[in-house]
Amino acid sequence: MSSAVHVVYALAAGGTLEDRPVYNKTRCFETFPFPAATPEAKTRIRDLAEQLDAHRKRQQAQHAGLTLTGMYNVLEKLKTGEALNAKEKVIHEHGLVAVLKTLHDQLDRAVLDAYGWNDLTPLLEVVNGNAAPDESGLPATRDDCKRALDDALLERLVALNAERAAEEQRGLIRWVRPEFQIPASGQQQPQPARQLEIDTDERAAVAAKPGLRRPWPAALPAQVKAVAEVLIAARAPLAEEAIAACFTGRGAWKKRLPQIIDTLVAVGRVRRRKDGLAVLA
Repeated sequence: MSSAVHVVYALAAGGTLEDRPVYNKTRCFETFPFPAATPEAKTRIRDLAEQLDAHRKRQQAQHAGLTLTGMYNVLEKLKTGEALNAKEKVIHEHGLVAVLKTLHDQLDRAVLDAYGWNDLTPLLEVVNGNAAPDESGLPATRDDCKRALDDALLERLVALNAERAAEEQRGLIRWVRPEFQIPASGQQQPQPARQLEIDTDERAAVAAKPGLRRPWPAALPAQVKAVAEVLIAARAPLAEEAIAACFTGRGAWKKRLPQIIDTLVAVGRVRRRKDGLAVLA
């Protein structure tokens, strides 16, 4: 759950409080498509997660003023290569943030390997500050690499979510902890699959009302969420042109709308009518 893969999914599926992300168990955890990992991969991930948890607790126990927020702010600076100020250097020392970073790096690689998505490792290494974006075929900057990684992860997770839903309809449930989940379910029959929901609130819906144009988001998770908000606000079927008219932006971003709508269809949030119009499911 501490891996970059889950963070990307949780930020897209979860809610917000003002401008802060909120982790919603129903949306972020219960719909998350875990990898069909081998026993060895599961053991590796579990061991790294336990080491990560133990490290944070140990350092906080040794230094009363040390906070997770402080540690992770310093960790982010290590990834970006920014210089640490005096206060941050103390946090770096007390929290052994270099060790924290190493554990997160190892966990991210192990999770990618469990999914079989090792082709994304070069992007991950740049995002985690372990490589420069100067290799052939990689985006030019770390920010560009992060957007590319986030987009690729979300696309694959949404597709895998749809696969898991289809499997559960056929009776195949990939229990995460079967010894607890099966007895708790009260039955052996497959449960209705929970689909990825794109969280929206009233303020977002108001902002997406037709006639109020807003900038087209740069990152795919925000794009998916924005399109869902437009459809919620419209409360009626919309053509792709009508959805595009709710946004401003230059470039070829409109070409991505069909893919985004298809993503929302795949996760059960939107359906396409026979006339091609998109409407909330």
